[in-house]
Amino acid sequence: MSTAGFALEDGPRAGLVERVNRDPVLFCLATLTITVLGLALDRYSDLGFQLVLSVCTWGFLAIAFVYLTPIERAQTSVVVVVATCAEIIGSVIWGVYEYRLGNLPLFVPPGHGLVYLTGLRLSQTPFFRARPQVLVRAAIIAVGGWALLGLTLLGRTDVAGAVGAAVLIVFLLRGRAPAVYAGVFFAVAFLEIYGTWVGTWTWAEEIPGIGVADGNPPSGAASGYVFFDIAALAIAPRLLAHAGWLFGSGRPTVPEPRGG
Repeated sequence: MSTAGFALEDGPRAGLVERVNRDPVLFCLATLTITVLGLALDRYSDLGFQLVLSVCTWGFLAIAFVYLTPIERAQTSVVVVVATCAEIIGSVIWGVYEYRLGNLPLFVPPGHGLVYLTGLRLSQTPFFRARPQVLVRAAIIAVGGWALLGLTLLGRTDVAGAVGAAVLIVFLLRGRAPAVYAGVFFAVAFLEIYGTWVGTWTWAEEIPGIGVADGNPPSGAASGYVFFDIAALAIAPRLLAHAGWLFGSGRPTVPEPRGG
């Protein structure tokens, strides 16, 4: 994963959109605001207004793409495609969770891209860039504590979430880009807690066909992003090598990930 820092090309003269997209802290605050307002509006929307929200979400991702490096564009594109396939299987086909209107909202695919970028940018903030292990340890403590609460004190027993949490902890300890995984965990944790609270989606009490108890949301929901990220690491360099022009680069040179 690219974890390079950013410098505003025009300093104080840079426009607001550029500053927000190039400054990791501002980017995280912007996506937080978009998430809170977007899901709050979706709570009361019909299919027509949900389509408007979807167009806006795709627009936000398109704007973000302008300021990404070629490798980040390729990685984010892979995450969007792989995550959307997982959504179709997990929600539409399997029924592990269900969206409020019974559909797969069109803001979900670009939303996955923004969540990934938020986690990436969180790991690139000045504080965590200088102290990546602080972010990783905080994520381990948070996901471990959440899993324990899901097995003991929360209203719904969360066995499936605990399994996912264990997988995530393994990758936080031994993975290729643990700081990015940690940043994505916090982004996903906020999204899942807020999204289920406002009723945008609801997780089934048990995984259909298996009968394993699941939380709403499950503590290990972010573990899926580990596999999205693995796919991005594996596929994005090949995309740049064979179709770099799609991502603004004709060169296959790919920076090594810095995991912290």
